[in-house]
Amino acid sequence: MIKILLIFVDGLGLGSDDPLRNPCVQDHLNIFDCYENGDGIHSAGRGGFLLPTDATLGVDGLPQSGTGQSTLLTGINCSKLLGRHLQGYPNSRLRDILRQYSLLKQVKEMGCRPAFINAYRPLFFALNKKIQWCLSTTTVATLSADIPFFQIDDIRKKRSIYHDFTNESLIKRGFNVDLFSPEEAAHILVQASKQYDFVLYEYFMTDRAGHSQEMERCQKEIKKLDRFMTSLLSELDLNANLVILTSDHGNIEDLSVKTHTRNKVMTLLWGRGSESVVSHIRTLEDITPAVLRLFAVYI
Repeated sequence: MIKILLIFVDGLGLGSDDPLRNPCVQDHLNIFDCYENGDGIHSAGRGGFLLPTDATLGVDGLPQSGTGQSTLLTGINCSKLLGRHLQGYPNSRLRDILRQYSLLKQVKEMGCRPAFINAYRPLFFALNKKIQWCLSTTTVATLSADIPFFQIDDIRKKRSIYHDFTNESLIKRGFNVDLFSPEEAAHILVQASKQYDFVLYEYFMTDRAGHSQEMERCQKEIKKLDRFMTSLLSELDLNANLVILTSDHGNIEDLSVKTHTRNKVMTLLWGRGSESVVSHIRTLEDITPAVLRLFAVYI
């Protein structure tokens, strides 16, 4: 059996090697010292693979979250399906695709145990199901799989982490939760992954930082994420686990623009089975099939 951890980092592309534009070009990074260096497979920190991955999906315009994330979590080219890139949350057509082809749902139907490990605030649980179905791609993908959502109390009990894994934003909102270091948050994710066959974690602070165009803020964001991933990879048993980190579109890697970019995104692989799928991942369409292929082999 294999366990797979999919870490979705919003707005993380491969930019130039210019430190004045790209906050990933800075000293003392273990994982994210990556920049555009031609097509093909490259080595990555901690013995991983870097796969430049197309997010444009053969459609003009700037890649966006609605279609990019829906493509990522279904294996269907949602931008081509709509004939455009869609911002924000999935529309009714993409929700229908997610209802049928959500990666979380497909993993569950294979007899594996999936989890979307992000905790939600109480406001979410007060909404009726009709409104919940109109929210983020990861929310719709989870609803489609009919699996439980994690709550703030799960953060307190260290069974889940927030989209801001330090909990800083929750504490500012008045929630009584501990402030986590990147290393503490990584440990919680490692422990949670032992309970499931497939774990999805979403991190979108990078996209928010990228839109600010503030170099210092973005550098801090990349350093924090680098510490998180370094600790996770050091603790996780990579002989039994595969870690996939990928994104939906570029943004933070080019602070000369406030918008998203058409750059290829970072897909990084570490651990069991990575050698068998590296040659199959070229676009966002390829992530879901790669995960399902590995489960089919190792079940």
